Amino acid sequence: MKKVITYGTFDLLHWGHINLLKRAKDLGDYLIVAVSSDEFNKLKNKKSYHSYENRKMILEAVRYVDEVIPEHNWEQKAKDVVNHDVDIFVMGDDWEGEFDELDEYCEVVYLPRTAGISTTKIKKELVQVAR
Repeated sequence: MKKVITYGTFDLLHWGHINLLKRAKDLGDYLIVAVSSDEFNKLKNKKSYHSYENRKMILEAVRYVDEVIPEHNWEQKAKDVVNHDVDIFVMGDDWEGEFDELDEYCEVVYLPRTAGISTTKIKKELVQVAR
């Protein structure tokens, strides 16, 4: 069984997220999604609308996702790859080159982002609508 892992906050789930998850799952048989914990988001100066537990529950309902685990820090990725026997590490191409050191453990793939959509864009547009 070929295992794939990806990481993200996955707040305000949108078709760009779904597209990433589908393409990641298409690379293997089992998709693990590591979701940034609320504490890790604070360290990154990110504020999520949904709590970690709610983001986890939403992702668990997505048919491409087989398992959801918490992401607590930047350094855990290599450990996750080894502990979960991961074959392919997937991130969006906005992270190109940032995780190349993981290639000693598994294949590293950077997938193109879905054009025209992001959680940041949605949040900005919601602010405009609310005015």
